[in-house]
Amino acid sequence: MKLKKEQWSSKFGFIMAAAGSAIGLGNLWKFPYVTGTSGGAVFLLVYVVFLLLLGIPILLSELSIGRFAGMNAIDSCRKINAKWGFAGSFGIVGAFGVMSSYCVVGGWVIRCIINAVTDTNMNAEFFGDFSSRTFEPILWTFVFIAITCIIVSGGVSKGIERVSSVLLPILFVFLISIMIYSLSLPNAIEGVKFFLVPDFSEINGFSDFMRIALNAMGQVFFSLSLGMGTLITYGSYLPKNSNLASSTVTIVVLDTLIALIAGFLILPAVFSFGLEPTGGSGLIFQTLPVVFSRMKGGSFVAAIFFTLVLFAALTSSISLLEVIVAWICDKTKLKRRSAAIIVSLLIFAVGCLASLSNGAVPELSFGGMSFFELLSFISDKIIMPLGGFFICILVGYIWGIPNAAKEISNDGKLKFGMKWLFSTAVRYIAPALIAIIFVTSVFSFGE
Repeated sequence: MKLKKEQWSSKFGFIMAAAGSAIGLGNLWKFPYVTGTSGGAVFLLVYVVFLLLLGIPILLSELSIGRFAGMNAIDSCRKINAKWGFAGSFGIVGAFGVMSSYCVVGGWVIRCIINAVTDTNMNAEFFGDFSSRTFEPILWTFVFIAITCIIVSGGVSKGIERVSSVLLPILFVFLISIMIYSLSLPNAIEGVKFFLVPDFSEINGFSDFMRIALNAMGQVFFSLSLGMGTLITYGSYLPKNSNLASSTVTIVVLDTLIALIAGFLILPAVFSFGLEPTGGSGLIFQTLPVVFSRMKGGSFVAAIFFTLVLFAALTSSISLLEVIVAWICDKTKLKRRSAAIIVSLLIFAVGCLASLSNGAVPELSFGGMSFFELLSFISDKIIMPLGGFFICILVGYIWGIPNAAKEISNDGKLKFGMKWLFSTAVRYIAPALIAIIFVTSVFSFGE
């Protein structure tokens, strides 16, 4: 069994890489449309609560496991208890599943950039026509996974850290600029109200609330890359003197900040032009092009926006691929580049099926869902929550809070004043919430 030899070259580089893992399509693509279809501010309120009760404790747990063991997700959990390697296996399977659909959306983003640059007549029909084709979406899916593969092949500090440290600051600056522009549009205040002022009249019963709660939990897991072994893997590259607690808070704050910026960027623009925020997964691909087409200099704004989405998508995709590559490199004699190529080709093969299910081959559907939708449902509402659940049990009961706290506090050298809250969340609150909402999601399958 090979131990990790690579490490992050700096705290800034780690924060950028870890935050980049969290800040991805989950923030710029998924968060706005899930907010739009889940009641706006009501969803945001539940989401923030889940960030505190689920996001922070599970993220901190994963980082502490990774740094303690210094190995891939499965072997890190196995080091704590020889019978608990399966807790990390959810991360490997989840990362593969998420990446298989993620690379398809990444391909869509690349095509939207090209369309914004070359076609001044942006419209909602473009995306529907393009995504249902046979060959072209698969081509751009391959381009996206190839870029991800090249970055991961470069290693931890020279590949992942270097790219994340450049892309993430650029992402922040330009997103804030476009957000300011969006908020200045006529009637943008209606979008702000939808985003910030809860309307509880839309909740007509327990089932409505559970739907919002399920979406919020799935978004927390998807956005922060929880239960996918990403933070365990990234934590394994951390030096022993790093401050896990402060890093966790910084990552969650940066991730949430980008999600809020995306909401303030997209929803006011949608309301400004009299469009519906309930556009679903096609919100930024179908609705936003209409918004951009009505703006002065809309093609330029669209090109910048989708380039930023691509940056965010890449910082997350490299973390997903790294989870699997790290495991393969630890368990075999394959070099990093060979492992990255093999895994990328496997992901591309499954991604082709996901792409085809969007229209070219509608028969690729199960339980009323396309294969693309099924991958997303299984990964972010089943595999990731299960992974998070077992991580909580592993840390809270098998490893034990005293041992976890010892790792988090660097053997008592750092103050860990919120130990009691961390213990309560990991041992009781998070597992209970995950179990309740997980059961609800299983029974809602296919509805």
